[in-house]
Amino acid sequence: MVDLKPFTKGENIAASPGSVIFRNEVMELIQYKPQHETVYERPILVVPPQVNKYYALDLSPGRSLFEYLLQRGIQVFGISWRNPTKEQRDWNFDTYVQAVIDATNVIREITGSPDVNIMGGCLGGMTSALTQAHLAALGEEDRINSTTMFVTLLDTNVKGPMFLFSSPQMLALAKLVSRPTGVINGWQLGSTFAWLRPNDLIWNYWVNNYLLGQDPPAFDILAWNADTTRLPTALHRQMLDMVDGNRMVHPGGMTVLGTPNDLSRITTDTYVAAGMTDHITPWKGCYQTTQVVSGHAEFVLCSSGHIQTVVADPKHRGLGYYLNPATPPDAEEWLAGAEKHEGSWWDHWISWLAERSGEQHEAPHALGSTRYPAIEAAPGSYVFQ
Repeated sequence: MVDLKPFTKGENIAASPGSVIFRNEVMELIQYKPQHETVYERPILVVPPQVNKYYALDLSPGRSLFEYLLQRGIQVFGISWRNPTKEQRDWNFDTYVQAVIDATNVIREITGSPDVNIMGGCLGGMTSALTQAHLAALGEEDRINSTTMFVTLLDTNVKGPMFLFSSPQMLALAKLVSRPTGVINGWQLGSTFAWLRPNDLIWNYWVNNYLLGQDPPAFDILAWNADTTRLPTALHRQMLDMVDGNRMVHPGGMTVLGTPNDLSRITTDTYVAAGMTDHITPWKGCYQTTQVVSGHAEFVLCSSGHIQTVVADPKHRGLGYYLNPATPPDAEEWLAGAEKHEGSWWDHWISWLAERSGEQHEAPHALGSTRYPAIEAAPGSYVFQ
């Protein structure tokens, strides 16, 4: 699908300056160097999906969401997940939720902020929501001040290509795939997503590369997409169980770190972004998050697909998004009352986020702290696995 030769991680992709300031067997936590003379006191923790490397959020300079936030004074910390092997076959949501909690503890110590804003995408958004519900069950919900979820399905009771094969028989068969090796391999995940849009993601390249004999394009998003990861068997099975019965949105439908999950315990302000042409996380399903959480929710609908909703740098032409401050129960009713805006949803979101990021002060001159010193330069080691 792509010519990888022009891209080097740490140079022209995943290139925002920073340092790994914490590492355990599950993740590396990267603190990014401020790019503004002042910063907001409350930092943001970015939780990427486990099904890809994190740097769709830190793509090429000029197209990086991290860079965009840093240039506007937001203190950015991002997780880079370890790429699991069969030795990590038992990693599940307990594993990843605990890692997010560990990350918030480190960030609070380094910045001195009593709480953080959190942002999660796709499976990372699901992990963020489960983390919040768990903290709320423990009476510790004040660790997180606000939440942003983009292209994230919490409610899987939705029509879409991804759920065409969600019968009990097909789900049972899918569970068997990862049992022998302990993981779902990246090529298997990539093939699944590609066959949801075969004309664009299969036959287009077959014609270009094979029939016409032409080289594939050199494109940063496709380079990131080709940098695949694996999923542990236990996490894979949990995800399939969540689809079977829509367990995530039903109170007590699943347990995380010993507490019954109840997403209605999420009382923070929540910003939800979705893509109108998203074939992986349909926008009407993403909209249901506004009905599941208890805090004030704001929904933005982007005129793009799954990845294009994430990589929406304001310089890109043709972008647009819909806004409606009300969140009625029905998604179509929301859309009927929405107003279209030209440009990137990033510009709307940064205003929302800044209002929830506290006062500004002088940017720190060094990364990390005495307890958590810089270990190595970004993008770290795990992204190369």
